[in-house]
Amino acid sequence: RLMALPPDACRLIVTYVADSRSTLVSLCTVSKQFQNAAERALYSKLELKGYSFTVAVCEVLARVPRLAILVISLSVYGEDEDSDDGSEEDEDPPDDYWNTLASALKCTTRLRALSFYFSGGGQPETAWILEGCSFQLRTFHCDLSWDAHLQSFLATQSRLSDLYLADYQPLAITPIISTPAFLPKLAILECTFSEAATALVPDRPVCRIKTCFTHSKLEEKRTELQILAASLRQSKKRLRALDIADSSYDTGFSLELLARIANDPALCSELRYLGTLVLPVEGQQRLEFYGYLIRLPQLRCIEVDVSEWDPPPTHAAALRALTHELRLYCPSVASVVFVYDFDRYLVRMEGHLAVYDEDGVTDHIWRET
Repeated sequence: RLMALPPDACRLIVTYVADSRSTLVSLCTVSKQFQNAAERALYSKLELKGYSFTVAVCEVLARVPRLAILVISLSVYGEDEDSDDGSEEDEDPPDDYWNTLASALKCTTRLRALSFYFSGGGQPETAWILEGCSFQLRTFHCDLSWDAHLQSFLATQSRLSDLYLADYQPLAITPIISTPAFLPKLAILECTFSEAATALVPDRPVCRIKTCFTHSKLEEKRTELQILAASLRQSKKRLRALDIADSSYDTGFSLELLARIANDPALCSELRYLGTLVLPVEGQQRLEFYGYLIRLPQLRCIEVDVSEWDPPPTHAAALRALTHELRLYCPSVASVVFVYDFDRYLVRMEGHLAVYDEDGVTDHIWRET
C-alpha cells in the first residue's frame, strides 16, 4: 500500500501547476488530499465571463456549498469569454441568469472581493441579487445601478475598504449613508460621479479618491469643486491621492483646482498623487502652476495634460526635460504621467535620471503611490 502524501506536499505540488486549470481538475481525482488542495486553487478566485458560463458555474456553487465557501474572489463579466467585441453583452441575459447568480452569492460566505463588470454601464434594478448575502467584502467593484437594494447591502459591509461605483444617485428613502456605521472602513473610493465622493467621504477614513466632474459649465464646476473640497476636508484621514477627471481640460480651471488644494493644509500636507491638471504652455501661467506645486511637500506623482502643446512634447527627450523642469519646483516628485489626447506617457526618476517607461502602466498609480 502506498503511503499518502502529507497535505503540505499536496499544496506545494498544486502551487506549481496552479496556472493549468485542466491539471488542477485532474488532480481532484487523484486522492482526497489532492482534491482538497486542487479545489481550493480552482475555486478561490473565479472569473465568470459570458452568460452561459456564469449560469453553469453558479449552479454548481448553489448546489455544492462545500465549493462555494472556497470562493474568496469573484468577478462577473457580461461579455463572452472568447469575444473581443462584447457581442453577447448586447443580448439580454437568460431568464435564470440573475436568480442563479443570487443563489450562488448567498452561498459564498467567505467572499472577500466581488466585482461586476458590464461594459454597457450600470445594470438597472439588479442589485437585489445581493439581498441575504452574509459575506464581508474588502474590495467591491460595482457596475450595478445605485438603488435601495445596493445601498442596503453596503450598509452591511463593515470591513469594506476599497469601493468602485459606476452609478450613484441620492435616495429619499433610508437615509443611512450619513451615519458613521455606513462603510466605516472605507479608504479607497473610485466613482464616476463626484456626488458619490461628496456623500461617502465625510466621517470615513477615505484617503484615496478617483472621480470626475459631473458638470461642464465653468461656474457649475466651481461650485462642484467647492462642495467636493469641503467633503474631502471632513475625511477622518488626510488625503493621499486625488485623481479627478474632466470632460474638457482648461488651463484656467486647472490652476483654480491646484490653488484650492495647495492653499488648504488639510488637502495638501499628505498628498502623494495628484491629477489630472493642465500643464500651462504660457510661461507666466506655468510659473504660477509651479508656485502652487512648491506647497505640496509630499507629492510623489503628478498627472498633467499637455494636449494643448504644439508641437506635442511626446518624444522621450521632451518628456524627460519637462520632468526635470517640474522637479526644480517640486523635487519630491518621483514619477510624472503626461497625457496627450488619449495617449499616456510615464516618466520615472531613477536616481538623478528621468527615464521614459515605454511599457509603464498608469491606471493604478493613484492607488499605490
